[in-house]
Amino acid sequence: MVVLNKIYTRTGDAGETALGDGARVAKHSIRVTAYGTVDECNAAVGLARLHADGEMDARLAAIQNDLFDLGADLCTPFREAEAEAEYPPLRVIESQVARLEQEIDAMNAALEPLRSFILPGGTPLAAHLHLCRTVARRAERETMRLASVEIVGEPAVKYLNRLSDWFFVASRAVNHEAGGDVLWVPGANR
Repeated sequence: MVVLNKIYTRTGDAGETALGDGARVAKHSIRVTAYGTVDECNAAVGLARLHADGEMDARLAAIQNDLFDLGADLCTPFREAEAEAEYPPLRVIESQVARLEQEIDAMNAALEPLRSFILPGGTPLAAHLHLCRTVARRAERETMRLASVEIVGEPAVKYLNRLSDWFFVASRAVNHEAGGDVLWVPGANR
């Protein structure tokens, strides 16, 4: 259980923070940048939820919870035999990736194939989902940068890749209900 009774601790005043395993690292480390960008994505999802209701809001709430799981995963370096530990670290698992894939397929089934690139925008919810998509892509890039020097679980990487796809398809689904995508017109302002 988490208990936060004092918000500031002064332990980060010298530019370091604690990882999930207690190790201290620079706040600008690759690992902190990766899970910090996941946190930023979660905040963007919170903004999108201001415009969502019903099933879409429930799906976004599930994604927010997953993003906390992902942050917990990324803030704890892999150690051998961690599964046997008294308190194994929380890791993203394949079923979370599979859920995103199922939801993408369900939303995409009602959409026409794309014949043009689309512009981020449309309804307020769709515009926010596009912002979520771009932040998720950045989180994926930062996580891949971390994975180039340290072990990162494959489900965590897959989750971020599917998540940006989920936001893209969700934005299309939302705009579809409101009249359609905002299409890119190449060279429109020449």
